[in-house]
Amino acid sequence: MKQQKIAVAIIGSGNIGTDLMIKIMRYSKHLKVAAMVGIDPASDGLARAARLGVEITADGIEGLINLPNFADIRIAFDATSANAHSKHNAILQQYGIQVIDLTPAAIGPYVIPVVNLEEHLDAPNINMVTCGGQATIPMVYAVSQVAQVHYAEIVASIASKSAGPGTRANIDEFTETTSTAIEQVGGAKKGKAIIVLNPAEPPLIMRDTVYCLVDEHANPQAIRQSVEQMAHKVQRYVPGYRLKQDVQFELLTQDHAVHIPDLGKKSGLKVSIFLEVEGAAHYLPAYAGNLDIMTSAALAAAEQIAEIKILAKTAMEI
Repeated sequence: MKQQKIAVAIIGSGNIGTDLMIKIMRYSKHLKVAAMVGIDPASDGLARAARLGVEITADGIEGLINLPNFADIRIAFDATSANAHSKHNAILQQYGIQVIDLTPAAIGPYVIPVVNLEEHLDAPNINMVTCGGQATIPMVYAVSQVAQVHYAEIVASIASKSAGPGTRANIDEFTETTSTAIEQVGGAKKGKAIIVLNPAEPPLIMRDTVYCLVDEHANPQAIRQSVEQMAHKVQRYVPGYRLKQDVQFELLTQDHAVHIPDLGKKSGLKVSIFLEVEGAAHYLPAYAGNLDIMTSAALAAAEQIAEIKILAKTAMEI
């Protein structure tokens, strides 16, 4: 019996959309790329999709609706921009298409596959936060499982060459979306996100630093173990995700308390986690781990969603 697959559309024929298409074609058990949507007829992504037998359109969301196989599509990935996503989502919801948002628009619930995907499998729209969020929020969550996180700050450093027009246009959305998700998904009372576009040549792979301030009596060994276990879970769908060194701890006494906006002066145990994300180099260069982790997380989420849809369809046919 031929394995059933769910038809998906990818909106955005740039680096992220093209990398996602290749990942689905190579690795997906439950998905098939039915359409690639762009607005530039000369884009490499549309050309590659056409060569691979995928229906394409350079007429944006309107072109997608007019494709002959549009009625087959059950899931759509949006890899455009936060502003464009609002329009795309409103249209797709009219047709009952579940949307996986790779922009920082944050219309639907924030989703980190290893943390909270199972809570939102039926959501009409899920937001994959940001590259920095996908890399760091699992670590904040890991710490919050064994200690109270009063404050969490993340610094995502990515190669300037891996930051395309969409990333650059959404810097403000990146910091706001990631900061909020650190709190809502990661479990921190207060979150802050910083992104650095590193112009170094040759380009450096994505590096992330996570700082958490927890109660001074928290158990360092429990924190370290929780962080290491979480890193292994993320590696299941992002093989290039790794801890750069052991988790570091520093006791901040009352004399060295830090001021946290909205929380005041806080002492406690400072937890420092250092990460590196190397891309799989399917379409993007290996240093573009920031883009790779987004497409990998989106694929991991869609795989579980598609499996549920296939099981539901099978049950109805019995």
